[in-house]
Amino acid sequence: MSDTKIIVGITQGDVNGIGLEVILKTLVEPGIAEICTPVLFSSQKTVSYYRKVLGMEEFNFNPIRDLTQINHKKVNVFVCYEEEVNIEMGKSTATGGKYALISLQRATQALLEGQVHTLVTAPINKFNIQSDEFKFAGHTEYLAEKLKGEALMLMCSENGMRVAMVSGHVALKDVASKITKEAVNKKLKQLHHALMADFGIRKPRIAVLGLNPHAGDNGLLGAEDEEIIKVAIQETELSGLVYGPYAADGFFGSGTHRQFDAVLAMYHDQGLIPFKTLSFSDGVNYTAGLDYVRTSPDHGTAYDIAGKNLAKDQSFKRAIYTAIDIYRNRKLYAEINEQPLAFGTLKKER
Repeated sequence: MSDTKIIVGITQGDVNGIGLEVILKTLVEPGIAEICTPVLFSSQKTVSYYRKVLGMEEFNFNPIRDLTQINHKKVNVFVCYEEEVNIEMGKSTATGGKYALISLQRATQALLEGQVHTLVTAPINKFNIQSDEFKFAGHTEYLAEKLKGEALMLMCSENGMRVAMVSGHVALKDVASKITKEAVNKKLKQLHHALMADFGIRKPRIAVLGLNPHAGDNGLLGAEDEEIIKVAIQETELSGLVYGPYAADGFFGSGTHRQFDAVLAMYHDQGLIPFKTLSFSDGVNYTAGLDYVRTSPDHGTAYDIAGKNLAKDQSFKRAIYTAIDIYRNRKLYAEINEQPLAFGTLKKER
């Protein structure tokens, strides 16, 4: 691999969604190939089809069938399949799921084998991708099994807003059972480490949201906030850096989140609704806790605008930048902590 440029592996996502549109809009900018080496896992025919549909004839790429053929001065397309795919923009089809999985599998393999440095995934349809080879709630769960470590969904934006969840893709009726002292403590430690190692924050401040309305109102609206979340905060080894539990309803509206480096929400929509409301255009989904760096845009397949040349690429572009920054931060953190300066008593010179 290149010692100077970070190789960014990119999955195509659902071929009927907006994934390839935002990818091409991002990669057509000459500046991208200056800061990294992009490798899109797709096919020459699929990319050429989208290039024509979007009227982007100026978009040039280097088709390769072996990752040793990467050109570090161009956008590379690794050919995962040779056949011509029936693309039906705006529709959820089995074909869309099939080729999204082929791209994801090959890109993940390249990441594991050290042929790419980071992984950026375009949106999939969680329903049509289901198969004997993919029985997961989404990318996060799939990558948690394939890559080393324990996944933590962490949403982050350019303005410094970061939101993680104790329970991720879980039905609302099952959320309360997932909120335990052990789970809260574990996610706090993961989040704290990610903020230091991945974002370069020396002493991160973390806010914790309550589970129930008004953080339980001292037990009036549920015992979880007092008996589980508050106790977990008090017992954490990160004492002095973790605050809460805060009532979730007014936390973001009042701007309180700006006082912290990250927020730990209890469940998916509690964290993602305010995050996407405030940072939808540039939000990034980062899978922290793994031994590898993976990011994605914070939007879905958006079938309603697929093929209409309306999709904005800010979030996808930000996902690439974030992956590069985290990869560099991790390397620096590892170097600093590999041989830390030993503490000793300084002798006063006479």
